Amino acid sequence: MSLDHVNLSKLDLNLLVAFDALMTERSVTRAATRVGLGQSAMSHALARLRTMFGDELLTRGPDGMRPTPRATALILPVRGALAQIAELTLRDDAFDPATSDRTFVIGMPDSTEVLLVPALMAHLQKTAPGVKLLLRSIDRLRILQDVDDGRIELGIGLFEEGQTHHKRRLLHKESYLCIFNAALVGVEPPITIEDYVRLPHVLTSLVESAHGVVDDALAKIGRARTIALTSPRFTAVPFVVKQAPVIATMHSKVARFFAEALELAVSPAPVILPDVQVSMLWHSSFDRDPGHLWLRSTIRKLMDVHPPSLNLWLNREDDFLSV
Repeated sequence: MSLDHVNLSKLDLNLLVAFDALMTERSVTRAATRVGLGQSAMSHALARLRTMFGDELLTRGPDGMRPTPRATALILPVRGALAQIAELTLRDDAFDPATSDRTFVIGMPDSTEVLLVPALMAHLQKTAPGVKLLLRSIDRLRILQDVDDGRIELGIGLFEEGQTHHKRRLLHKESYLCIFNAALVGVEPPITIEDYVRLPHVLTSLVESAHGVVDDALAKIGRARTIALTSPRFTAVPFVVKQAPVIATMHSKVARFFAEALELAVSPAPVILPDVQVSMLWHSSFDRDPGHLWLRSTIRKLMDVHPPSLNLWLNREDDFLSV
């Protein structure tokens, strides 16, 4: 397809930058701050965008500005175009970790933060002391939207299939183990299915539901369990198991880590549970970004080294999956 140079010459690229900021912030004031414009200049840019696309793009609602269907359809192509233009201005050596002061926004649950971030921060302080991390909580049900909106640059966890612009890198697969205080529950490993369904369970869930993959697996064999506690904070569960006659089901290496640290027992789950996969997820806009490439490579290299905390972190997908 040949380019229409006449019409393209009339296009102000800054308008697309303004459009991206407006769609991200859903506020003229915040969008103006995001790109370094005054509020009146951003309002003028929105007016020009409406004329250019022949659509209102953003309309006022009770909870702020809402995108029209036309604006929603435009945002991914516009961001893709801006990303390609940005790539043209980037050099391969544009990111120097030793001198960079860049902040990376990463989404992860609390258990990943505990097991990954200490090793990652130790590495950054040695090789990239100016680089900063901004960590956000993650919700696997809205992670794709958070990535699209720019709220998260890199997600780590268990993710559903996304669209073509959602890039993924598989990091690890893992199975499950049960963890319990043998003295309190009066059971020695390996645990039987009878004891498993008899004992009260602790469930980690980030989706406000007292139902997990264990319940699905038990239902297939005509069994059910009693869930005594449901919590969104995985890192508290081993301490509950230490002091109460309850049982929890988690991924094997993390279970072994807490079992050793807290003198708890572990046992294979007496029910067939599906393996899950932990991945890194990012928007295609960052695919060739030198800094983002460096960050993803750093995480992978640290995992290959298998220091104790990272060796455990490889198996923490269940933070994103109710068990």
